Amino acid sequence: MRNKPLHFGVNLNNREPLIAPDYDLEALLDLSVVCEKRGFDSVWLGDSLLSRPRWEPISLLSAISQRTKKVQLGTGIIVASARNPIWLAAEWATLDRISRGRTILGVGMGSNEPSVKAEFEALGLSMSDRVALFEECMGISRQLLTTGNASFSGKHHQLDNTGFYSGTELGPMLPIQQPPPILIASNPRIKGASSAEVMVRRMDKACRRIVKLGDGWMTCCRAQHPEEVTEQLDTIRRIASEEGKDPDSFTVAYQVTMRIGDSKERAKADIEQYIAQYYPELSKIIDLSEWGPVGNADDIGEWIQTFAEAGVDTFVCRFGSMDQAGQVERFASEVLPRFRSQTSY
Repeated sequence: MRNKPLHFGVNLNNREPLIAPDYDLEALLDLSVVCEKRGFDSVWLGDSLLSRPRWEPISLLSAISQRTKKVQLGTGIIVASARNPIWLAAEWATLDRISRGRTILGVGMGSNEPSVKAEFEALGLSMSDRVALFEECMGISRQLLTTGNASFSGKHHQLDNTGFYSGTELGPMLPIQQPPPILIASNPRIKGASSAEVMVRRMDKACRRIVKLGDGWMTCCRAQHPEEVTEQLDTIRRIASEEGKDPDSFTVAYQVTMRIGDSKERAKADIEQYIAQYYPELSKIIDLSEWGPVGNADDIGEWIQTFAEAGVDTFVCRFGSMDQAGQVERFASEVLPRFRSQTSY
């Protein structure tokens, strides 16, 4: 039985300042302060250079770290397979230091979409290598963030006692948290229909990656299937036990896209209009019911309760609205108080 306090964060949506006339970067930075004051535990930013351009998350989180004092700073997610592991570790160690140990590093390997493939190609990377690139990046970054030093032999990286210490510094460059919590994104069921046997193999590989490289699991986009959370969490716990790790120590985070309205019908119409602007190439083919709940506070609260019982302990709330501040206020006033005394199951 899991017994963790429920943790609520806000995805501040660093793509929206590029598409919304009334939500610029200054408004995003201001909203981070509002989130802290209104009782949220964390704020989060996404990552994409060319596929769905948005302002760079580590730079923005650095700015947010100087405006806030308590709220944790997360990425949901950084595409680690497209990042140099040494640079990523150096940037994240710096962010963790200047934020006084408030970071949560959410990472993934990137989706297998044509636009993401084009992004990889523009960076001189092959989409066919993204799994190996991801695993090598996080293997190296985790060593550097833990000890300031890494040795590694892989397809793409060869390091021999490489680290943030030349002998002249007082010590290796390290974050306050060693390492900062690392959440590994895994969404095996949104990759298309597969046989049960293939799905089990895919999920087993994903869960072994989570246990080996991370401190928790981040997922999304299957909002009608809480049983899938429980199934994958059970696999993570089994593998953790096999590897001699505490199965109860792993965070389960769900990044959920939602819209709070006066009625389910109105909220559904509003989020459909929003997604058509945000993801024009996907708006006609995606099932929005899998992204998250829409409706009034009772509808949102019921969904959160269901997924908390399934095993989620961290909810990253991503609001499908051009009025980000308004949605944050409604969630803080109408939904958040219901869960402040609860723990996850």
